[in-house]
Amino acid sequence: MKKLLVTSALCAALPMAASAAEKPEALKIGMTTFLTGPASVFGVPARDAAEILVEDINANGGINGVPVEITFIDEGAGAEALTSEYRRLVESGAAEVMFASISSGNCQTIAPLAEDLQVPNFMWDCGTQKIFEENDYSYVFRTQANAAPEMLAAVAYLLKTKPDFTTIAVVNQDYAWGRDSWDIFSTALKAMKPDVEVVGEFFPKFGAPDFSTEISRLQALRPDVILSTSWGGDLDTFVQQAAQRGLTNTSTFVLPLAESSLERLGSSLPAGHIVGARGDHYFLHPERRDDDDFKAFMEKYEAETGDVSVYPVFHAAQAFAALQAAYEKAIADNGVDWPSKEQLVAAMDGLEFQGLGRPVKIREDNQGVEDQLMGTSVQAGDYPFATLENIMIFDGDELTTPVGEVSIDWVGGLDASFLDGLKVDTFEN
Repeated sequence: MKKLLVTSALCAALPMAASAAEKPEALKIGMTTFLTGPASVFGVPARDAAEILVEDINANGGINGVPVEITFIDEGAGAEALTSEYRRLVESGAAEVMFASISSGNCQTIAPLAEDLQVPNFMWDCGTQKIFEENDYSYVFRTQANAAPEMLAAVAYLLKTKPDFTTIAVVNQDYAWGRDSWDIFSTALKAMKPDVEVVGEFFPKFGAPDFSTEISRLQALRPDVILSTSWGGDLDTFVQQAAQRGLTNTSTFVLPLAESSLERLGSSLPAGHIVGARGDHYFLHPERRDDDDFKAFMEKYEAETGDVSVYPVFHAAQAFAALQAAYEKAIADNGVDWPSKEQLVAAMDGLEFQGLGRPVKIREDNQGVEDQLMGTSVQAGDYPFATLENIMIFDGDELTTPVGEVSIDWVGGLDASFLDGLKVDTFEN
């Protein structure tokens, strides 16, 4: 893979720095992901992708000749079990680097633990923007975007494609992500289109099996737009039940995390609804789909799993791309055969890497800057599920809260002129 898997040949004549680490027999990684529970619908794809990525890295010689080994922790076992197993892996020497986590709540717990253990931790999927806005970390890095650019991209796409709507309602899971993402989305929307009326706010419990009450209320309210930043099994259930009741025919749904649900939803999501990809993650990426490395991975993943790649797969790929790039940069910068932990952490500053989408850069606050892809659902008949048309990819730099600022305050200070200045690449199909 020419972009995803990068290898470096270092000159043997380079002097060994005094702080160099001994080259290990293997680089051991611990990765947290949901293997059970409703979130396993994208936790398992991430695990499957990680196994393929490790296989490919090792087939290409490892990282400077060191093979990679990976151990998985099930986030579905609960926060107490997760933190206990995380600590055990690190303190026992079974993991030199950690990838954690999916859940925003878990990331808020893991970040200070990783700092205390002084273990490099790549937050490979969680969305909460509060991690680096409320604390400073030396060992914790996010290899993808946070909620602010993800929600701003959804607002921008909605206003560019449906500028005349006047009413909106929200149906979000009742926990940190559901509340925080709505706060960002609604604050940005009010700042850029202050005449919009919020006619309903519904926060069913996480894992709710029945949305009939919310759907009945929405049918009575008849909002122009319905937002749901829910994910996994909850989003699948809500959209399926809404479609059965005809709600998807009367309101435009904005679903910033629905790219990972398209295949499972099948025909339940009709044409005309707005779908986000939590980054520029899409198995038919308009810029990458003809690249040899991209096609090779897509084909291998589908052959081994029977499914198309979804955004957790892309996020896993970005974490591994960052890992390789950081080790190779640390080795080159320090003239060593294998870097120390401190050299690895130093190499993360300003690191640029590329997985299966566009390049990502780690900012000075350890936050990754990632472009955002949005599109409109269409049942084109090419697949037994909706795909995306009218795709827009927004520049991540412009959508990401500036270093040192708080997302809610920053997005609240925007206005309609923000849309006019946005850099966006548009693709018809």
